[in-house]
Parts: sequence; C-alpha cells; structure tokens
Amino acid sequence: MKYLILIILVVLSFSSISAHEGGHGIPLKQWELATNKLFKADFIKYENDEVWLLDSDHTIRIFQISDFSDEDQKYIKNKSEYIHSLNTNTTIESGSQSFSSYNGALIGLGIFLLCFSLFKLIKQKKSIYLIHGVLGLGVVLIVSCKDTSIPKTGRREVPSNDVSLMQTYFGKFEGVTTRSDENYLYVSSNGLPDHDMMVGITNWQQQVPINQDYTGDNSWAIPIHPKMAEHPLSTKTNLLKGAIAVAVNGIPIFNPLNNRGEDANAIGELDNWGGHCGRADDYHYHLPPLHLQDQVGTGNPVAYAVDGFPVYGETTDTLDAYLGKTNPDGSYQYHTIKEYPYFIAGMRGEVQLDPKTKAPENQVYPQPRTQELRPALRPLRGAKIIDFKSLGENSYALTYSLDSKEYTINYGWNSAGTYTYEFINPDGTSTVETYKPRQK
Repeated sequence: MKYLILIILVVLSFSSISAHEGGHGIPLKQWELATNKLFKADFIKYENDEVWLLDSDHTIRIFQISDFSDEDQKYIKNKSEYIHSLNTNTTIESGSQSFSSYNGALIGLGIFLLCFSLFKLIKQKKSIYLIHGVLGLGVVLIVSCKDTSIPKTGRREVPSNDVSLMQTYFGKFEGVTTRSDENYLYVSSNGLPDHDMMVGITNWQQQVPINQDYTGDNSWAIPIHPKMAEHPLSTKTNLLKGAIAVAVNGIPIFNPLNNRGEDANAIGELDNWGGHCGRADDYHYHLPPLHLQDQVGTGNPVAYAVDGFPVYGETTDTLDAYLGKTNPDGSYQYHTIKEYPYFIAGMRGEVQLDPKTKAPENQVYPQPRTQELRPALRPLRGAKIIDFKSLGENSYALTYSLDSKEYTINYGWNSAGTYTYEFINPDGTSTVETYKPRQK
C-alpha cells in the first residue's frame, strides 16, 4: 500500500510540473462580461482598448475592455503589462517567478531522488529509502508550487533626466529660459517661435499668433524623475485638450488630433511647420517639429513630453505601441513617424489629469493658462494663408487669399499690452480693431 501511495505522489509531482503557465493541457480561462455572461477563452492581446481572445473553437473574439467585469479588466491589464515587459526588457519584481532553467534542474534532482527511492523500495524493501523519496518530493513541491501565474510587473525604474543636458537644448533658442527644482524643469517663453508661421493653412479659423505669458508660475513643467505608467493613456482616446509635449524652442505641442478628434494635419489646419493658433491666438504645434533638428542637431531631442520623456526624430529601430523604445540603461524615449499618430501614440509615463476634464477632451494638469483676447471666430471657408512676415518688434503682417483676391491683417501690440489689428481689403479700404490689456 505504501508503495502505491509513493507512486501516486510521483504522478502528482509530474502533473504539477506540466501545469505551469504556458504548458499543454491548461484549461481555458473563464471570463465574465459586464452583463454577467460567462465564457471560456485564452488571452491573446490588449491594445487600443480592445481585448483579443481565442475561444475553444480557435476563433478569435474581440471585445472592448469595458465589456468585462472589473476583476477581468484588472487581469487583462496586468497580463498585457507583463507581456509588454517581456518585449521591452522590463524588470520584473524579484518576488515574481518564472519556470527558469535553474528551477528545472532542481525539479530534475527531485525526480531523480523519487525514482531512486521507488527503485530501492521495490528491490530491497527497506524503509530507510523513504527518506530519499520524501526529500525528492519536497524539492519538487517547493519548486513547482511557486507562483507561476502572471508575474507582477513592477513600475520599471528609469533614470532621472539630466537637467543640465536638457537646459542646453532649450538654451539654443533666444527668449527661452529654464529653471528647476527637485521635481521639474520649468520652461518659460513668449509662445512665439523664431521661424515664420501660418503659411500653408487652408482650413483657417481667423486666428493670428500673438505673445503668451508662459513665465513664472505659468511656465511649462517637465518631470525630472519620470515614471512608467501602469496603464498608459492612448492619445487617440485621451488628451485632445492641452499640450502633450513642449518643443525645445518653448512652443507647446498638442495632440495630432484636434478637439473634435480630427487629424489636424490631414484637414489642412496646420502650417508648413506643423502648427497653428488656438482660440486664444496662441501658437502651438500639432506635429513634432522636426525642423528644429537643424538647431539642436540630429540625434538630439526636439521636444520633451509632459510625462518627462524626450521626443526624437525618426529612427529605424523597432518602436513599441506608444511610438517609443527603452534604451539599455532603462531610459525611455519617443520617436516620430510620417503618418498618424506621428508621435506619442500613448502617454507612456505617469501624468496627472485635470479633474475638470473628461476623456477624450481631457488634459494633463497643470497646464499653463492662455487668455482669449479677441472673440472666437468661425472658419473662413476657402481662405488660404500665403504670407506671414514681421514688420518690426511685436508687429506682424498676415496675408491670405480668398476668391482669387488677397487680404492682409497688420497687427501688433505695444508695451502697455494694447493690441491693434488693421484689416486691409483688396480695394485698399481697411478697418481697425483695438483690444485693451488682458486681465491676469
């Protein structure tokens, strides 16, 4: 009878070995939908809020993450993070285990002791050999019973930003200043780039670029100690308001999608430099400003995302789902591509969201404030901006064509903050509008 019990224990130990995750013969996971419906399937992937599963008929089934129970949503996200960590050299917490070759060697030793014990008991019928069996069984159980379910993916530690190096990039542009504290690098500017603007826009809402007060407490803040987000935010379904990055020339970069969810570049809203003006006549980019590489140098970042990670130009390296990559030293960086989503497909780092906003029109908090000077105007259908030039300090001229005729807006502001706009018609007549200083 005791030999039969020992044989059963050996069989059970082999079963425990073959039952580690990824082995054959594992039952399909049971899933629960928010409607309380249950079904069984294997997890394949989670991407863009879609969950891919393989059922018992080997049919791929696609669901929205919101279709699942809270418990299954947590499982899906943890599983996805773990799979992503394997593909990006994510450091797994030391408490989690995998079925390593070292564990395999221990299992082999345990099986050997079990077999040796069984053989001796059958041949010589001496109970002393039970010690070998117990020892072997103990080794097998200890190793094979370790948790081989989804390892906990720790938030990968990434190096802090080199503040001095960051300041050299921003310092290449006149009028851009920086300061730092223990947590942030603060970037100050007047919101106007040193290149021409607006030319090439064919879908224009009649805004023109004016200065902004991105200084003091209203500066852009870039984290010095970025952290990897447990659940990165897709920029397709989030952050349609506010900036997601700051260019090294002090100009904010918004989501490539406008606040209506349209590709601003594809519908003609952007100029030849990838930017345009918002409702507050605030100039900003919607595309990564690769033209800045001429000033910062190829191979250097053209911007920093508001999660603290740098944005570089194009690369031949393999990028992850967020259009970024992890470097050997553990640092992370975004890159750009030619088509939508162009850059930062998802906010890989941790950010705080403005509680007053809701997805998709949410934004990272805090954001520097802009204040509307003129009433918001409607799109001028058929207009195309054909020229923009400086007329002197704080003075500009914008020319657009409409119905084969040219119109010009001469505008500027004085030291007291009074803004004057002269609208010149094709026949030479004009009207003037004046706006008093903005309230702070």
